[in-house]
Amino acid sequence: MKRDLYEILGVSKGASAEEIKKAYRKVAMQFHPDRNPGDKEAEEKFKEAANAYEILSDADKKAKYDRYGHAAFAPGAGGGGFGGNMNTDDIFSQFGDIFGDDMFGNFFGGGGGRSRSGGGRNARGQRGSNLRIKLKLNFEEMAKGVTKNVKVKKHVVCTTCAGSGAKDKSSIQTCNTCKGSGQVRKVTNTFLGQMQTVSTCPTCNGEGTTITAKCGNCKGEGRVYGEETISIDIPAGVHEGMQLSMSGKGNAGERGGANGDLIIQIEEEAHAELQRDGLNVAFDLHISFPDAAFGTQVEVPTIDGRAKIKIPPGTQSGKIFRLKGKGFPEVQGYSRGDQLIHVNVWTPQHLSADEKAILEKLNNSDNFKPNPNKGDKSFFERVREAFS
Repeated sequence: MKRDLYEILGVSKGASAEEIKKAYRKVAMQFHPDRNPGDKEAEEKFKEAANAYEILSDADKKAKYDRYGHAAFAPGAGGGGFGGNMNTDDIFSQFGDIFGDDMFGNFFGGGGGRSRSGGGRNARGQRGSNLRIKLKLNFEEMAKGVTKNVKVKKHVVCTTCAGSGAKDKSSIQTCNTCKGSGQVRKVTNTFLGQMQTVSTCPTCNGEGTTITAKCGNCKGEGRVYGEETISIDIPAGVHEGMQLSMSGKGNAGERGGANGDLIIQIEEEAHAELQRDGLNVAFDLHISFPDAAFGTQVEVPTIDGRAKIKIPPGTQSGKIFRLKGKGFPEVQGYSRGDQLIHVNVWTPQHLSADEKAILEKLNNSDNFKPNPNKGDKSFFERVREAFS
């Protein structure tokens, strides 16, 4: 079971953006890979904290999480599903600024940051952009959840150079300016003493390497425009306009940069007979006057198929029957809506002379008079109006 994101960072639900940032910084320092070499459990907690911060630091994502919980981002575990764990490269690429340019280099005695060989935060190219797609679902898919395989046109990693952007391995050289660290240091003398500043290397843009010969397929970008089939797990209970996010399934980054995210906007496919009202489903049932008077058994459509219901004798037009639990489930919850069946007694629009004569005779009976307490028009009044 996935842990609560606020619990992971040790903050309350009402924490401010600054409090969330400070809490993430503290947890990330505690479980940082450089501080816990070879400790897989610490590495997983480091990734877990980064995933939590990625959502809680974004106002829109935080609002969705507060409303729907993990289901808004993570119907399935793993990197391919919603809320999948980022790797350490992605974390340093996206959130390295939170720790300061050289916090981990100074704190752990690294002296030069994390180099390309170490897979660190300065070893990545430019992050890919997010993608947005619309996904249309029918009532059954929205009620039960579904896995959709969708072809998405986007930037994908160049298979010729494996995303490096270089013609071959020999074309990738350690940057002479920063010696592979991706950072340059400058020491200045002040009246307070020497002060050291660290900034991104202007030669390699923080990657730690330079390319002497570009890949002929991607022209040095490390990515090409292509197509990818993505398996999307849709949780039960989604609704029109809801947005889900798949981490790392957007456009590929340049020269090994982290992938963007895939944003899926849910669209509702209209049902031929049913209408949605929140978690409930509504259906208009039309029955004849004899069936309403004598009672009958009818079949009605539901999300799960067709169901039989009994219409008791004397059923009035406007009566609502309820099929418990036949509506939509609540996302990341235990509630489920019902199906509401609105009864409409059908008034015939064309009557023969014999039918009119029979109805006129019946109209003399007290049983066919309108209910004065409700003020409803009688069946015969509606018939006369139809033919007047």
